[in-house]
Amino acid sequence: MNRGKTPPRKVQSRGSPQPELPGQTSLSHVFQLPSKYLTNNQPPTHPGIMETLSFSSSPAPPTNLTNPSPSSPHPSTAQPTDTFPFPPHHSFPPFFTLQPNLTTLSRQLALWSSLVQSYCSHHRLFRLSLPTAPSLPLFSNPRVHRHLDLLSIRRLIDYMTSAEGDRRAEWILPLPTSSSLASSVALQGTSSGKRREAHTIPNELKTAAYVWWKTPEEWADVIYAWVEGTGQKGSVLTVYELREGEEVARQDWVGMEDEGFRRCLDVLVKRGKAQVFGEVEGAGVKFF
Repeated sequence: MNRGKTPPRKVQSRGSPQPELPGQTSLSHVFQLPSKYLTNNQPPTHPGIMETLSFSSSPAPPTNLTNPSPSSPHPSTAQPTDTFPFPPHHSFPPFFTLQPNLTTLSRQLALWSSLVQSYCSHHRLFRLSLPTAPSLPLFSNPRVHRHLDLLSIRRLIDYMTSAEGDRRAEWILPLPTSSSLASSVALQGTSSGKRREAHTIPNELKTAAYVWWKTPEEWADVIYAWVEGTGQKGSVLTVYELREGEEVARQDWVGMEDEGFRRCLDVLVKRGKAQVFGEVEGAGVKFF
């Protein structure tokens, strides 16, 4: 009998899990995007459907982002009423806190981008207004008492406008005015219609953005396929007819703003498949 003897101490092997550091809570979760999000009508997901993300409960480092000035909501950013099937990770609380680890953050932003595209495609939303975006069900989940804050939403849109984010968003800049700030922006090429990188745009101008759940090039393909399918080659149609006419009532691009729609037509013009002429209101388009 070995009564009174202290039992041998267990030695932790090198392969054993290490204890968590004091003051840190490490969480891990496997994000699986259901196959219903991989249909032809939905935007592609981030490579590697099974995403294992280790989240820290600490918030992301502070940024120099500032709150945008309030503005009235745009019709295309109105609150949707029908139900969108959110993926499982929308109910994972740390998903709503941008992570400090850059590798983890990159995967997290890719998942958010895919979700934004799917949500906007489902509800036919073509733009987001930042002042009203936090109130969308997209960026909040009352069941887990979480929401994506305004600065994080702006950082997400910045990512979506980048090459890494596949150019799935584009900041909508105000028209030039007599103010020095707007004039400065105009001088840098805003009025020329060229895409500007997010880091060159003052934060106070980042109040609204297009969401390209189809890129302008993809929309151009869709529009031209409709033109060919309906025998409109050689015809002249007004921009209004193409955007809001009865013949296109069931097309996915209905509801797109005039400026965004013209971006798609510009792609066809550059390809030599269309010509736009006339004034802004009542402008005509001829397809070749």
